[in-house]
Amino acid sequence: MTGFWENIFVEIAARYSVVILCTIVFLAVFEVVTSYKNWQEIRNGNIAVALATGGKIFGIATIFRYSIEHNDTLLQSIGWGVFGFLLLLLGYFIFEFLTPTINVDKEIGQDNRAIGFISMMISVGLSFVIGASIG
Repeated sequence: MTGFWENIFVEIAARYSVVILCTIVFLAVFEVVTSYKNWQEIRNGNIAVALATGGKIFGIATIFRYSIEHNDTLLQSIGWGVFGFLLLLLGYFIFEFLTPTINVDKEIGQDNRAIGFISMMISVGLSFVIGASIG
């Protein structure tokens, strides 16, 4: 008989719960670093913000997917997931820096769907690279 924390269902529920909590915290961090209010803009129908936010959610989930797959303990998964998120956040700032003629943050806030789509794809693409690299 296995211990409570070694039960596969308990382990899955713990990892799931931690990823949900981290996703909420990480989205709050993105909310702080952007000039627009994500959920207010989405409520108002801003597709560009929805695309960018969706890419961030997918990116965070993908990073944690790899982190869980390559680490035995919950703490290791959290640690690598947080590190991966920091790299994803850095990627957001690099995107802004590498496009000096475009204020990415402002354009997404103004519902520029092309910029929102590119932002989403950058988050998705980086999450695969980060995920494959961690753990």
